[in-house]
Parts: sequence; C-alpha cells; structure tokens
Amino acid sequence: MNRISQRLSELKSQNRKALVTYIVNGDPRPEVSLPAMHALVEAGADIIELGIPFSDPMAEGPTIQRGHERALAHNTSLRDTFALVKEFRTRNQHTPIVIMGYANPLERMGYEECAKLAAEVGVDGMLTVDLPAEESAELNKYLVQNSLENIFLLAPTTTEERIKDVVSLAGGFVYYVSLKGVTGAGHIDVDAVEKRLQEIKKYTDLPVLAGFGIKDADTASAIANVADGVIVGSVLVDAMGKDADRNTQEICQDLKNIIEPMRSALDEQN
Repeated sequence: MNRISQRLSELKSQNRKALVTYIVNGDPRPEVSLPAMHALVEAGADIIELGIPFSDPMAEGPTIQRGHERALAHNTSLRDTFALVKEFRTRNQHTPIVIMGYANPLERMGYEECAKLAAEVGVDGMLTVDLPAEESAELNKYLVQNSLENIFLLAPTTTEERIKDVVSLAGGFVYYVSLKGVTGAGHIDVDAVEKRLQEIKKYTDLPVLAGFGIKDADTASAIANVADGVIVGSVLVDAMGKDADRNTQEICQDLKNIIEPMRSALDEQN
C-alpha cells in the first residue's frame, strides 16, 4: 500500500485527523529544508507537502509567493527536490511525501522521467496545481505505473458534475480548498466547508482534507471537526521567511511552535 493511503487508513482506525504540512523546498535557504522536514514530523505532521519552486505560482497568495522567490534565488529546482526527498528517506522511511507544484517543470523534465525519479527517491504523490483533470491522462498513466498517487484540488466553485469527474481520477486523498481565493486568504466559513465536504463525499470514498486559511490550532480544530484532516501552508512559509538570516535551529523551533498546538488540538477531538 502507498504510504499516503497507509497513513490515512491508520489515522482513521485511530479516530484521528490528518495533519499535512507544506513548505517550499529551498526556502529560505536550501540547507534549511531537510532539518525543517524532520522538525515537522517531530512536531506531529502526518504527511509532508513539498512545494517545487516556480516563477508563477498562480494559486498562491503573497506569503507563499515570497517563499517561491526565496527558493528560486538559490536556483532550487525539481531535481533538487528529488534529491532532498532521497536524503530525507535515509532517516525517515515512513512519512508520506507529496510534491506540489505547477506543470511546466514536470513537462520540461518529461512526465515519464519525472514519475520514475519521484518513485525512486521515495515520493508518494504529486499535486499539479494548474494541470486540469481533463489533461492529466498522460501524467496519470506514469504515476500509476510507479505507484504514485495523483492528488487533485476541488474548490468551493467546483460543479457537482466536475467533482464526479475529478474524484474518478484521484488517489490518496482529495484536497478541498476551503475558501475562495489564494493560499493564506481570510476567514473560513466552517459551515460552508462542511456542506461542500458532504457533497464531495457522495462521490468518493477517499479521505477529503481541507487547506487554505488554516492559521492556528483553533482553525485547524474547527476544520478537522468536519474534514478528514487539515493542510497547513502559509503560516509555516511565513515563519520560515521571517528574519531569514536566523540559524536553522531557530527556524525549526518556530515550525514546531506552530505545529505542536495544532497536533494537540486535533488529537483532543478523539
């Protein structure tokens, strides 16, 4: 079983909610990314999403855009992201890793080579933000061949007909965008999220996790009360970019200080 499905199955059997954390590879400096990944796991992250730096991250708000810019200033690439995962796997074989990015770097490498390399280094899934489900058949073919999950986004504006089409291609989990807007946007309407998740779950047995706008333990707990888990990004990227000249240990401690209360809040729901 793929590590993503295995972890989410274990959490469900324990009546626990998933905590997924997102950082951008190479932000604020390449040497910080590996210790940051281990720090997130130590703080209670169940799955790590690694952002692939990209020059036009259209779904991201200003906070994560700045994270991409800091990483690109160090010329961090898709191949660097695979190298990072390979190094992470020398100490951690059990934490699922999803690489999240945009189609251009994958197309430039070639879908077949990209999926093959991802599987070789220990990636478990891919989320390609700007690749519509209707155009994902070729990439999906190579992901399936390499036992990688294809993670898709669903938005508050996604039609019911399109939900059916997208979840038919999805694996691992479904990523629900909990508000209209970009990452890091404002207030989440928990009742609206719950209603949409119930609609999505009519068409899939996959876990549905919600992200965008999860800022602290309170919002994480509120959303996890209606979802199978939460995805936390902007608040972590903001912490990594704040006073980026700090040493790695200080940055990792900041990440732990954010994630540990969220972990506790989710586990208190049991």
